[in-house]
Amino acid sequence: MSTAAFVATILVALLHVYFLVLEMFLWTKPYGRRVFNLTPEKAEMTKSLAANQGLYNGFLAAGLAWGLSLGADGYAIKLFFLGCIMIAGIFGAATASRKILYVQAVPGAIAMALTCLANR
Repeated sequence: MSTAAFVATILVALLHVYFLVLEMFLWTKPYGRRVFNLTPEKAEMTKSLAANQGLYNGFLAAGLAWGLSLGADGYAIKLFFLGCIMIAGIFGAATASRKILYVQAVPGAIAMALTCLANR
């Protein structure tokens, strides 16, 4: 179970690195606009907000990497950052798009459940 928890947590961290790149660097590019269904004008108007979101996603990924780097001693750190990811995903689903629940909160919840089971 600990291998599954490790892999799931790495995947969640990589997902948040992807969000960072998407929101900080690709927001106004054709790929970013397509992902978020934005017009060029809307993307340009909101790019600083997206960059801010991307930075926060980078902090979440860094927190998970920190927890993973500590091995068993990083248990509480991983749980904290996975909890932040789940809460942010639930809030995003309630306020922006239901898709965020499945793309962010569910993977975070799976990684958290596996992490908890691995440390029983």
